[in-house]
Amino acid sequence: MNIFILNTGRCGSTTFIEACRHITNFSAGHESRIQLLGRERLAYPANHIEADNRLSWLLGRLDAAYGDDACYVHLTRDRAQVAASFAKRMEFGIMKAYWEGVLLHEEQPEASALAAANDYIDTVEANIALFLKDKSNTLEFRLETAKEDFRRFWEWIGAAGDLDKAVAEWAVHHNASTET
Repeated sequence: MNIFILNTGRCGSTTFIEACRHITNFSAGHESRIQLLGRERLAYPANHIEADNRLSWLLGRLDAAYGDDACYVHLTRDRAQVAASFAKRMEFGIMKAYWEGVLLHEEQPEASALAAANDYIDTVEANIALFLKDKSNTLEFRLETAKEDFRRFWEWIGAAGDLDKAVAEWAVHHNASTET
């Protein structure tokens, strides 16, 4: 069984995978196949947990490859915090790609970086909601209640390993923004 952690980014996906590394009956990866193209991009091993916010742009292909045979976690975080984090990242990564490559804006939106981040979030969340509407194996997961939600996730997938160590990962801020 494959499990996909669908998310906007900036919401705890790196920490999610660090917690999953304490699971012994699944492999886990964060953006583990981003350099690959074609079929190889989504050729995850069996019994694998993957978190990659770029999957929100590949959901048609993900549906064709896994459909309702996989499990899907919708990972979210307080929207204002996600938007603020993305607004600080307009010069690189997914926000630069979204602003310049998808929306075709040439200038960075200094005064409207927060508006651009919210537009990105709206787009990704709509893509995820549409994708999940006909899936039978889904789980909502909030960063704000991660320790409790991770215990539910653990039971939901029938995980084996060290649950206490996995839950302890949620006290560590992996990949946290260093900018104020």
